[in-house]
Amino acid sequence: MSVRVKICGVMTPEDARFCAEAGADAIGINFWPGSQRCVGVVRAVEIIRGLPASLQKVGVFVDADRAEIERTIAAVGLDAIQLHGKESPDDCAGFAVPVIKAIQITDDLESPAAVAARYAVDFVLLDAARGGSGRVFDWRRAFGVDTERLFLAGGLRPDNVAAAVRLVRPYAVDTASGVEASPGRKDLRRVREFIDNAKHA
Repeated sequence: MSVRVKICGVMTPEDARFCAEAGADAIGINFWPGSQRCVGVVRAVEIIRGLPASLQKVGVFVDADRAEIERTIAAVGLDAIQLHGKESPDDCAGFAVPVIKAIQITDDLESPAAVAARYAVDFVLLDAARGGSGRVFDWRRAFGVDTERLFLAGGLRPDNVAAAVRLVRPYAVDTASGVEASPGRKDLRRVREFIDNAKHA
């Protein structure tokens, strides 16, 4: 089975529809106020309206209150959540939808595989420090993480995603800035190239 593709930081209904038509498996909608790609609940509902049920809608949160996350899941109709802050294993447990826990790969981080093993979540996402910055980390640091629950992110672009997939063989790849014309505005040609290159790696 080919790798799954998540396009993150989607901010408009038009970009969401194009991602679906281009073959994306999931889109990420950012609810962190500190992000330049942040949208509110009303806008998020507009973004996902009319999208195919097969396209997974993932809400991205950073150290958010559990009650706020649960309200957003219900109000928007999210299929999964991505927790991208300093959430503990306990903070990630007990949600009614699948959970993706992001782990930022810094120089002083212990084994990513050891960190990932502490989280009893559906998926872990390995990202460069300062997610959304377009930075790439050494993909070999993903070795040892269970690939069946691994999302690989961090500076992935149309020109490097195939190499990343061939080396790591993750369950999914994730990109935001790598397919943008400007923050939050997707470059539709790059979106299509990214998906095609990932799935044919």
